[in-house]
Amino acid sequence: MLTYFRGATARHHHFMAVPISLAQATLFSKPSILLHRNAINGFSFFIPFSSSSAQKIQTHKWRQPVVSVLDLGGVKIGRDDVVRDDPTNNVPDAIFLKLGMQLHRRDQHPVGILKNAIYDYFNANYSNKFDKLDDLCPIVSTKENFDDVLVPPDHVSRSYNDTYYIDSQTVLRCHTSAHLAELLRRGHTHFLVTGDVYPRDSIDSTHYPVFHQMEGVRVFFPGDWETSGMDGTSYAAEDLKKCLEGLVQHLFGNVEMRWIDTYFPFTNPSFELEIYFQVCF
Repeated sequence: MLTYFRGATARHHHFMAVPISLAQATLFSKPSILLHRNAINGFSFFIPFSSSSAQKIQTHKWRQPVVSVLDLGGVKIGRDDVVRDDPTNNVPDAIFLKLGMQLHRRDQHPVGILKNAIYDYFNANYSNKFDKLDDLCPIVSTKENFDDVLVPPDHVSRSYNDTYYIDSQTVLRCHTSAHLAELLRRGHTHFLVTGDVYPRDSIDSTHYPVFHQMEGVRVFFPGDWETSGMDGTSYAAEDLKKCLEGLVQHLFGNVEMRWIDTYFPFTNPSFELEIYFQVCF
């Protein structure tokens, strides 16, 4: 049996506004479970770039980056590899400039600080079982981005309005889930994937075409739940909820939270975790 869960903070146009928006209202996490052979738990957190960068994307033409070739996940990427004179290419120069910034790998940057805080939680509670990957290349195949995560052929997310295409078979990842199937094939059973992702969103108060996501996966085997007196689905769901509740308390302290049964087309059963976090300024 395989289970999978995801969670996401509310997306906002200000880079620092993610924790601010949580303080003002509610943090929505969206964990869910997908049934298959083994059991997988996965979660994700989204943090966008700043609104000042949003204005630059709208108004500034491409400027030569600090380096003409980027090193992304050990792969050398030049501008001509991403921005092409090709009818299937819809990647603007402004998006290319965001590649290689890797804010999540800067320990003193708020995105990196949050990533490391989550690492600390998993290290303390899961005895360093989770592999940590934060340097995977954001350029992936359409198979990895869509087919491997069961996106239907006619799904709107495949359109050129919703995804940045380098060519008809290659895209900028829309989610870190694009790496999930390959990592499982390599034999990873516990892992955290962090990276910048590029959904082709219009810029407004709640959307931006670049943000950061962390996704976690854990594989369960029959021996994990057979002595518990529970079926595999119930066992994985209970572990999922315990894990995320502990993570929320690690990040925000003793806050009010609640689980809600919900529906997602790719997972069954599915849950949402809501928390209320109030900050006085």
